[in-house]
Amino acid sequence: MDDRFNTIAGWTLFSGIVGLGLTIASSMYFQADKHHAPETAGYAVEGAAEEGEGGGDPPIATLLASADIAKGQATFAKCTSCHTINAGGANGIGPNLHGVVGEGIGTGAGGFAFSDALKSKGGTWTFDALNDWLKSPKAYAPGTKMTFAGLSKPEDRANIIAFLNSQGSNLPLPAAEAAPAADEAAPAEGEAAPEASEAAAQ
Repeated sequence: MDDRFNTIAGWTLFSGIVGLGLTIASSMYFQADKHHAPETAGYAVEGAAEEGEGGGDPPIATLLASADIAKGQATFAKCTSCHTINAGGANGIGPNLHGVVGEGIGTGAGGFAFSDALKSKGGTWTFDALNDWLKSPKAYAPGTKMTFAGLSKPEDRANIIAFLNSQGSNLPLPAAEAAPAADEAAPAEGEAAPEASEAAAQ
């Protein structure tokens, strides 16, 4: 009985050693000349990298030109648990935001106790500054007391900035670029531009 047990145990141990050896040998074979994973996984697609380079959100001025104040007001509903926006409104967990656009960063709001992180930013709440703040308060002012994660969609940020601006600040928003007038439109195919025609006549 003991001899049979020893034989079975011996063959089990032997098969385990063989299996381990095969695993080591196969891993060495298949990883030959493969030092480490590439920095970026996947394959480059021609044209895709170029489009992504220098990409990111469009300028806030461009988005503000077509911002929707009503949508901004709807988005601001998320903020009302901490902020008021009416003239003379009380501060809550966050400051009253009436007239905030153009106001000094970390100042005003009837003596609200702003964090040192925000007060140290200096400057005023420009459209660009508000856009950066609303995108990620913690990235804009590390150490801020504001716990809101931010708005990832640039259109949402533009809409809410336009709404905030309409509540006591009323700074002029960037205008949308007008389409060229009919007399300034590009010449039809086969026609020379006016300047080119005049140059050719001289």
